[in-house]
Amino acid sequence: MAYKSLHLGFLFNILVATFTYVNSATACTKNSSLVGFESEFVMVQHQLRGYFNIIDDCSFRVSNFDMLSGYDVHWWGASGPSFDNLTSGFVISDDVLNQTYKNESFIVNLRKNVSWDQIRVVSVWDEPTYSDFGHVILGHHVPGSVDYAPGPSEAPDNETGVGWNETGASWFTEPTMFDNCKELSKNFRVRWSLNVEENFIDIGLEAAIGIQYYMAFGWTNHSLSSDLMLDADVAFTGFTEEGMPFADDYYITKYSECVISKDGAAQGVCPDTIYENTDPVGLVNNTLLLYGHRKDGVSLIRYRRPLKSIDLKYDLPINYTANLTVIWALGTISPPDNLRPYYLPQIHTGPRYESHGDLVLNVSEHVNDCFGPLDAEHKEDQDLVIADVNAPLVVTAGPALHYPNPPNPPNVLYINKKEAPVLRVERGVAVKFSIQAGHNVPFFITSDPVGGNATLRNMTEIIYAGGADAQGVQASPKELTWYPDRNTPDQVYYQSAYEPKMGWRVQVVDGGLSDMYNSSVVLDDQQVKLFWTLSESSISIAARSEKKSGYLAIGFGSGMVNSYAYVGWMDGDGKGRVNTYWIDGKDASSIHPTSENLTYVRCKSENGIITLEFTRPLSPSCTKEDRPECKNIIEPTTPLKVIWAMGAKWSEDNLSEMNMHSAMSSRPVLVMLMRGTAEAEQDLRPVLTVHGFMMFLAWGILLPGGILAARYLKHVKGDGWYQIHVYLQYSGLAVVLLGLLFAVAELRGFSAHSLHVKFGLAAIFLACAQPVNAYFRPKRPANGEDVSSNRIIWENIHVITGRSAIVVGIAALVSGLKHLGDRYGGENVGGLYWALIFWFLIGALTVMYLEYREKKRRREITFARANWVLGNLEEDDSADLLSPSGILVEKESNSSERMEVQLEPLNR
Repeated sequence: MAYKSLHLGFLFNILVATFTYVNSATACTKNSSLVGFESEFVMVQHQLRGYFNIIDDCSFRVSNFDMLSGYDVHWWGASGPSFDNLTSGFVISDDVLNQTYKNESFIVNLRKNVSWDQIRVVSVWDEPTYSDFGHVILGHHVPGSVDYAPGPSEAPDNETGVGWNETGASWFTEPTMFDNCKELSKNFRVRWSLNVEENFIDIGLEAAIGIQYYMAFGWTNHSLSSDLMLDADVAFTGFTEEGMPFADDYYITKYSECVISKDGAAQGVCPDTIYENTDPVGLVNNTLLLYGHRKDGVSLIRYRRPLKSIDLKYDLPINYTANLTVIWALGTISPPDNLRPYYLPQIHTGPRYESHGDLVLNVSEHVNDCFGPLDAEHKEDQDLVIADVNAPLVVTAGPALHYPNPPNPPNVLYINKKEAPVLRVERGVAVKFSIQAGHNVPFFITSDPVGGNATLRNMTEIIYAGGADAQGVQASPKELTWYPDRNTPDQVYYQSAYEPKMGWRVQVVDGGLSDMYNSSVVLDDQQVKLFWTLSESSISIAARSEKKSGYLAIGFGSGMVNSYAYVGWMDGDGKGRVNTYWIDGKDASSIHPTSENLTYVRCKSENGIITLEFTRPLSPSCTKEDRPECKNIIEPTTPLKVIWAMGAKWSEDNLSEMNMHSAMSSRPVLVMLMRGTAEAEQDLRPVLTVHGFMMFLAWGILLPGGILAARYLKHVKGDGWYQIHVYLQYSGLAVVLLGLLFAVAELRGFSAHSLHVKFGLAAIFLACAQPVNAYFRPKRPANGEDVSSNRIIWENIHVITGRSAIVVGIAALVSGLKHLGDRYGGENVGGLYWALIFWFLIGALTVMYLEYREKKRRREITFARANWVLGNLEEDDSADLLSPSGILVEKESNSSERMEVQLEPLNR
């Protein structure tokens, strides 16, 4: 009963529509010369396609109509296809198109006050965004076949979507309609139109994929089996890095990438021209590109191939009445390079009948199982610019070449030399603009997607930054700072305050690399930016490339050889991967996978811009010391040498020469992790050389010399030992302080986290403590008096402090050489290490010899005393100020005392 009611209701609606049409038809005339005009729609946006036919003076028919939904969409009339004409057009029908259409047909009535002589262009128009989804130019027949020959009065018009094809031989339009359509997978379709008389078939490949993906379709010799790919005649289609479509004829001899052996023979998935090496008259490459576009994240390539080709070796004949096996695939593709001047399709990965498949097809049978338009998840291919708090975004104006929201004005805004990119900013992070677009192009951030003066369109808007005063030129730019906050919507727009549709979208996100990481630097050649955050036992690292690539690698080391590398790339399933490697050579076999303990690993690619992130411990917890990664220790106080590389392709295993980089840093960058700064690696700085020499002079000669004078020269008559001791100590201390100033000035300050700095500061503190110690020296006892306890304590402190200062100073020298080796390379300081070791050896031998002479001299004095009958009341030359034995006897000469009095101010 319910079914009968539904059936009767449907018949009633058909009768009402028919009656309405007949009624309107009798009321309408057919006086216009455009009555009977037929054309297909020119697809502009929202996957709009279909046929248009004028029935009479007040209605038209739309058939096979596809379109993704919009906001407030109407049938729109304009006097021409230009930007000014379309934006000043008017609504021509009361019908509203706010829905998705799937291969539908219907009749549209014009408004009573609208006639065909007022209209040259019929458009599907979204009013809030000033968007043209698609249009028909009345009088221009667009029959869906590139063989249509124009009349003598017609001429190419860049605004109509009509022009010559790339061969220059026939009239060319934008044909998106075909006679047949077959769904190969959820996101991939093949369309075709057959022309038996002219011996060709037009094929359209359509897929909701990324711009870096290929679409492949062709015929095979085999029936359904596991070897369908072998000996297959396949067309590979896609888009170049410049966004231009291509379609090339390939032949498959092996289930692998195209490889050319040393004798010049090719095998794998190779272009037909590679097998023959040359194709002077076009006999081998029989795939002719007719048209291609990228709209709403959907690729469409239309190409033509003969049914029976003159190339009998690499092209298969198509029996259009027979059931033939066809194969298809989707995958990524590598662009041409110096070694391979052709596109290199990568092996497809993923489930069968999603990324690749096969079926039996008879091209002469009518098929149409494509129900509705493809709806891509990511609908834009616009460049993405990510705001950086440390660098202003340069805003200029330039011609509209690929504006994302047609109809486009003549000129649009460029940011960092990219046409109308999507701008991504972070809440809470300052966004700086340098506005150089001209005095007639004021810049502002607005809630209005169109821009210009919103009040002229009776629209309200919120202005977040900028305005009429935010304008400037290159010679005198206007600086503007914007702080998006938590109240800023997820999507706003940058526009001109005067002209509409010059800017595009701003993505406002909650966090990004600048928020997530404490420090960042730009690596060598300004191609890669490094971010990091240090914690007590680990470091979190991120790297982002500034240009498109297939993979991004950063390495710790002075060069590719003997470096630890972290490589981020997108695998065949579109999943981000980060792997670690040890590299000990310059070929693929020298790249060894490692097993580092990485956590919080992420890798993503946005329009080819790769960002990788990971967290790793500062010191790996290894049980096997022979593993290379066990030595990959990050010392926060030591500059980290960082290099980078990019290339077209990476894989988890089976690395080959094809995985080698196409761009890399020219030299390492020394990243100071604690300070958040970086500098290019360079030769040893002259000022640091002076610093090292002065510290060696002080701690290796002057200060030890003063101690040796006090220890081994006191037996010499007079007070010469005392003068030498004091002057050498004060000279050494002055040189130490001067050397410290040199280092601080060159390095613009210093951090106390370095082991070298800690040793140095400790040594300087001990050295400076000696004059203070001398100031508080107790009086020496008179002849015959006992030595006081204060004097004993002072002597011990004096000895321990002095000798400790020398030991710590020598440690500072050694750690300083290690610091230089880490900073500038071990080869630069290796000779200094050996020189220092040799000097210490000479010093040790000298001390041993002097100590031997001193003990021998004391034995002789003791022996002489034993033979005396009366004791000697003369001065005891063996008394040692810097030795604990000095507490027994200290009888300094009057001249020595006078010297002490003279030098007393120095000790203060």
